[in-house]
Amino acid sequence: MRGIIQQVRQLGDAALFTYSAEFDGLELTQLEVTDQLTAAYERVEPEVIAALEAAKENILSYHRHQIEDGFLDTARAGVLRGQLVQPLARVGIYVPGGTAAYPSSVLMNVLPAKLAGVEEIVMVTPPGTAGVPDVILAAAKIAGVDRVFQVGGAQAIAALAYGTESIPRVAKIVGPGNVFVATAKKLVFGQVGIDMIAGPSEIGILATTGAKPDYLAADLLSQAEHDRLARAILVTDDQELAEAVVTAVTAQLPTLPRKDIAAAAWQEQSLVIVVPTQTDMFTVMNELAPEHLEIQMPDPLQYLQKVKNAGSVFLGDYASEPVGDYYAGTNHVLPTSGTAKFSSPLGVYDFVKRTQYTYYTKEALAEDQAAIATLARKEGLEAHARAVEIRFKEEETK
Repeated sequence: MRGIIQQVRQLGDAALFTYSAEFDGLELTQLEVTDQLTAAYERVEPEVIAALEAAKENILSYHRHQIEDGFLDTARAGVLRGQLVQPLARVGIYVPGGTAAYPSSVLMNVLPAKLAGVEEIVMVTPPGTAGVPDVILAAAKIAGVDRVFQVGGAQAIAALAYGTESIPRVAKIVGPGNVFVATAKKLVFGQVGIDMIAGPSEIGILATTGAKPDYLAADLLSQAEHDRLARAILVTDDQELAEAVVTAVTAQLPTLPRKDIAAAAWQEQSLVIVVPTQTDMFTVMNELAPEHLEIQMPDPLQYLQKVKNAGSVFLGDYASEPVGDYYAGTNHVLPTSGTAKFSSPLGVYDFVKRTQYTYYTKEALAEDQAAIATLARKEGLEAHARAVEIRFKEEETK
């Protein structure tokens, strides 16, 4: 992995062409495909375009609430304290390819950046044998991506982090990917910012007596079909419900197009946990800190404050997790592998930086100089103290 990153850093585009041939079996003649967006948009089915446009409006309407203003504090005479909130100049969006195309990931990553006011958005995504899927390019056009490059894997992350002849260096890289992408993001962190190190997808469901086993099974499988390493976890206080859900999963699995993937995730990574009480249900789930959490219990809103650790919460029988994946407007780029204990969903706040500022008049500094000098000398930093005191030496000698 380090070797790939180093090669891209040293050889630039030449390394990207080499790795495309080696890893993807593709002999590319160009990296940038921005000029193909309009044609791809026109080839995509009208109903898909309509759904993407509607999802865009939902994502924008939700994420507008996250726009953050700076502030100016003038509470004390002679002192101004404030904070600037400014967009990042350029960000890189990684959109995964491989076993499926994810136009929803384009919208979820790009639109918060647009709302933040990012000046330039660069997208990288691995091409298939026929190039980048039309629906991905159409989503890029809808979301307002500035430049698109057909490159994936660790080499794409390196290109965004260090820049090549074609791909500009960015300030931050966001977007999910496979283990190679995640590892590369970890290795370049510090040279650029990153959103998170995303692991396999996961869902946790809290359900009790009265929940519908078929609904629960379908929702568990909606995450299991992502990846063989995905986790689907049910926690309940009802033994009969638990058994009914297992039966329903067994019945639904063979009907899925991705049944082999879903079956591996269900059999090897997933859990059905039965506990004595509803209090125990929340204790277990808060410890697991799932990426997606469904609460399928009567009057689910009453339990929201019991949730301490989760990426995104879905309340009630009809807020199935895919509603959030595609359409409700909440973000689907979420902390995984228990990191919801200290991390948040992707949002507008990920695409800004904060700068604080201070202004003092001479009179205000005169009031504070003794305390500042005292603290500086207590820390053994004499020059710090003198930097304040020198501003009043002239008056002392008069």
